[in-house]
Amino acid sequence: MTIAAPEAIAQTIHQIRQTLPDSVLLMAVTKQVPVEAMRAAYAAGVRDFGESRLPEAIAKQSELQDLTDITWHLIGHLQRNKAAKALDHFQWIHSVDSLKLAQRLDQLAGDRPRRPRVCLQVKILPDPNKFGWTVPELLADLPQLDECRHLDIAGLMTIPPYGLDADTTQSVFIQTRELAEKIRQQTWQTIRMEHLSMGMSEDYPLAVQAGSTVIRLGRSLFGARPTA
Repeated sequence: MTIAAPEAIAQTIHQIRQTLPDSVLLMAVTKQVPVEAMRAAYAAGVRDFGESRLPEAIAKQSELQDLTDITWHLIGHLQRNKAAKALDHFQWIHSVDSLKLAQRLDQLAGDRPRRPRVCLQVKILPDPNKFGWTVPELLADLPQLDECRHLDIAGLMTIPPYGLDADTTQSVFIQTRELAEKIRQQTWQTIRMEHLSMGMSEDYPLAVQAGSTVIRLGRSLFGARPTA
């Protein structure tokens, strides 16, 4: 398979939007997606684009400078030594996966005019292939995260382990929502739990049912990415 034609991309976006509550943001995940396909998504009304790799994202941002109302989301693992560049190129960082990374971003954001919006990446189930806090680790780190006064900590992000059945996948999403509710019930200065970034092409309907506010769709919008 190859990247879908512009007309097919627009039709798919329209069809998916009709199934989504108004409260759910559709983010187009554009890793390895050509700029032409991104322009087709933009023409179909998408304004939120997610990238995993800084060099690819920066190159695309240069090519899309004329589209001034795009919101850029970083959804891939971020190394602390690349935190400054991430802050310069993304309004959202969904993959804040450790206290040290959050503290580094907070330190750097204090010198920048824009307050970055971040999600805390959590692992509901053990998964050696994913970064992020376990639930006990996150709960233990919340007091220190609340001291990150230059970050807009807006919610949680999760990616279920691969290969789960539908019921287990939905349970992961429900537990993530319940964790956000538990955090929201406590008193914090800077931590807010307004968003749940969860759900991708293969499981986003389950995530929406569980309360997701941001879904991250790549293959379902654009078709299969080119193989190496």
